[in-house]
Amino acid sequence: MDKQNPSAPPCAQPRIPRGITHINVRHTTRFTVIGNHLAQHPRLSGLAIGLAVHIQSLPTGARADIKTLAARFPEGETRIAAALRELEAHGYLARTRERLPSGRVVTHTVSYNRPRDAEAEAQERRPTTPQSRPAPTPTLTPAPAPTPAPATGTPAQPDAEVPPSPTPEPHPKNPPPTPEQHTHHSAAHDTATTLLASLHRDDPRLLLAERDVRRLAPAVTAWLDRGAAPEAVRRTLTASLPEDPLRHPAGLLAHRLAELLPPPLPAAPATRAAVRPLPLQNCDGCDRAFRAWAPGRCRDCRSDLSEAA
Repeated sequence: MDKQNPSAPPCAQPRIPRGITHINVRHTTRFTVIGNHLAQHPRLSGLAIGLAVHIQSLPTGARADIKTLAARFPEGETRIAAALRELEAHGYLARTRERLPSGRVVTHTVSYNRPRDAEAEAQERRPTTPQSRPAPTPTLTPAPAPTPAPATGTPAQPDAEVPPSPTPEPHPKNPPPTPEQHTHHSAAHDTATTLLASLHRDDPRLLLAERDVRRLAPAVTAWLDRGAAPEAVRRTLTASLPEDPLRHPAGLLAHRLAELLPPPLPAAPATRAAVRPLPLQNCDGCDRAFRAWAPGRCRDCRSDLSEAA
């Protein structure tokens, strides 16, 4: 090594890989298949993608509401609610509110591992603007033929009888009043109104609006007419209330009043007229008391007189 050769090639440098290197191990248990359409979604946030993966890994029947997810992850309820709305908008999640037979309202969540036709749904929900509205196709409408003027003194006869216009149906939000809404005020009606207006003293969540009190008063009056005491009605309406916040207390009370209505009182049995017993008399023979219409002798004294004769 007395002389260096500057023309010798340099030593080869090791290649440094760029990007991601995957080390994949085949899963045989406890795994969930996630599509790249979700994992690489161009418009979903990272939190929404992570929540979608977590929800798809849950078993059927597990809770996936906002409070449960906020207790599981460090993000707050506001961010989790926004992420769930993202998943709903892109077809990975559907949430519907359902009322149980007990009157409690719960949220039913459906998770989709493949997105629904979100573009079509978005197109339906997208408001129609004058710019996006398709131009109407011009149509040529023939001009109506002129009607000849009737002769003087002769009334014009119509060519065909025009059917009367149908009566517009009432809007579903304003149904026609039912007979129960016109219940005459009575002592039972006033008791029912007072009972409903004071339910918030038992539970502050049962504070009803005035229109709800008027709507539910006929149902409570029906209970009172069937022999139920006001305290019994109060216990039925306030017992075993759900622990969750009552968003529709009037609906819960209406459900209980309709489902738990007691049967009508049976007809009272016909009472017999009271039979007045015979008055007491003192026997003229033995001075013993006996019942008869008029004073005289008792049965034993009359038999003794008949035997002596």
